[in-house]
Amino acid sequence: MSKQIQQLLNLETAPVAVTFHDTQPDGVSRVEKAEASGCTYWRRAAEGKTFYTEASDHYNCPIGCYTHNVVLPDAQMKELENTLELMGELGYITMEEVPGIPRREPPFKSAIYSPLADAPGTPDVVIISGTPRQMMLLTEAATAAGIGTENGVMGRPTCAIIPAVIQGGQSVNSLGCIGNRVYTVLSDDDFYFAFPGEHIEALTEKLETIVNANRALEEYHQQRQAVF
Repeated sequence: MSKQIQQLLNLETAPVAVTFHDTQPDGVSRVEKAEASGCTYWRRAAEGKTFYTEASDHYNCPIGCYTHNVVLPDAQMKELENTLELMGELGYITMEEVPGIPRREPPFKSAIYSPLADAPGTPDVVIISGTPRQMMLLTEAATAAGIGTENGVMGRPTCAIIPAVIQGGQSVNSLGCIGNRVYTVLSDDDFYFAFPGEHIEALTEKLETIVNANRALEEYHQQRQAVF
């Protein structure tokens, strides 16, 4: 189904699977080094790597630690406070907004990141990046599959889409944030669509219908446009 999704949408980047575990997963190697952000692991997975992370592999990303509920040592907790303070001083966020940011409820233990095609089992969340047209098709397919959301498009922080999908059981669009765009080198023309992995079969089935329908409707509208 991962291959089918990529072909239907003509994706340049592979869909990414994220699965959380309470214990160290078997048969998967730990990430080689801790990255600057949790979303950097999305990029590594999209490049074809399968690995798991532990809590300490996320310490470099205080905001990601907050959304993923990583228990932080004192030094990293201070960095989180400093980061939020800086964002507040810049007018980027207010402290009143923080409690409303989606956050995983259980404390983080470990997580497997992989290309969707290589996911060992059903992932908790599937993340796809692409153009507005590709995201349009995915959003329409999600609505047809009964996992669409009426909450609009999320903004900062991008990593909050993971707990948002898990808690809501529905798809989520995110415009990304500046940190994510720096760490993942996301194109200025792209943004994100994420959905619960358990619904991949239904989403893929509806996506094929939606893609074919849009092709036919595009031709229909082009013919009408020519008349006018």
